[in-house]
Amino acid sequence: MTAPARTLYTPDILGAATALAGFAWDDGLPLKGDARSRRCGSTLMLGLSVDAAGRIDGLGLRAHACAIGQAAAYAFANAARGRSRTEIAAARGALAAWLAGEGPMPDWPGIALVEPALGYPGRHDAILLAWDAALAALG
Repeated sequence: MTAPARTLYTPDILGAATALAGFAWDDGLPLKGDARSRRCGSTLMLGLSVDAAGRIDGLGLRAHACAIGQAAAYAFANAARGRSRTEIAAARGALAAWLAGEGPMPDWPGIALVEPALGYPGRHDAILLAWDAALAALG
């Protein structure tokens, strides 16, 4: 007898995917980046503004992704303000290592939300979309 499968689309993940609407796309944001998952076709466009120190002070998103990708983008958006490109890159690296089973859960507020997707490698690229788009926007 096998263990029951973990639920991928939990109520928390679906709630976060819905809450992503609170970070609406804004054409006026000066820095733009996008990312696409080659595995599932999910895409995310991200607009950013930064302060004089290069820290994110405004953002908006347009996601065409599964609920996992949207929930991860919500976790990103909730904690991105005040962060520099260096911090975003470090978090992206830690997130990729965690998804590959090569490191602990990253120290990013809210990322535990997508832990149910660890066993679904086809969703891992979608989880990374917001960080990849932010790095593209921040050059």
